[in-house]
Amino acid sequence: MRVLIVEDEVHLAEALTQILKKQHYSVDAVYDGLTGLDNALSGIYDLLLLDIMLPEMDGITLLKTIRAEGIATPVIMLTAKGEISDTIAGLDCGADDYVAKPFSTGELLARIRAVLRRKGEVVPEDSLKFADIELNTSMLKLSCKGKELKLILKECELLELLMLRKQAVISKEQMIEKLWGFDSDAEHNNVEVYISFLRKKLAFLGASARITTIRGVGYVLEATS
Repeated sequence: MRVLIVEDEVHLAEALTQILKKQHYSVDAVYDGLTGLDNALSGIYDLLLLDIMLPEMDGITLLKTIRAEGIATPVIMLTAKGEISDTIAGLDCGADDYVAKPFSTGELLARIRAVLRRKGEVVPEDSLKFADIELNTSMLKLSCKGKELKLILKECELLELLMLRKQAVISKEQMIEKLWGFDSDAEHNNVEVYISFLRKKLAFLGASARITTIRGVGYVLEATS
């Protein structure tokens, strides 16, 4: 899951980034409304954490703009106490929930999970299974038939994406946007390298799961008979 934090309190944004990364979310943080709008309009995010009081463009205006552009990404508003009228305005403009500052880590994570479930998103778990393989995302371990291998982070994130999409074809562009970010310098060969690494590790484990290339389209995780 890729999360965008739009919060002008830099220390809070950095703390939220670290909290969410520990929960295996991929996170980008920006500190003003105009940059937040530019990122949000990319459509690559699964969730926005959006402060109301922002420089350049306030959170309510940002929210109205992305909804007018047809961006349906779930939004949780971050509000200070005493901003009840702004909170109501945010909900009326299409926010999915709000959290009042100061908030606990547990509350925020619970609200994120609840919003993603309501929107029909697949909320990642520590352990994912497909065919005869199991991926432990917290330990970065891939196991099959009693054997296991340690993965590096990008391998784990890429395999997790393939497993969550459940046999759907994913393009290289989608992989880059999800795992590196839409403004990164990553190229197709970055994806190809990690796909090659994963294929070798699946083969070493003797897994029936394999990553198939759909020429001109992308990759899909399939199970051989």
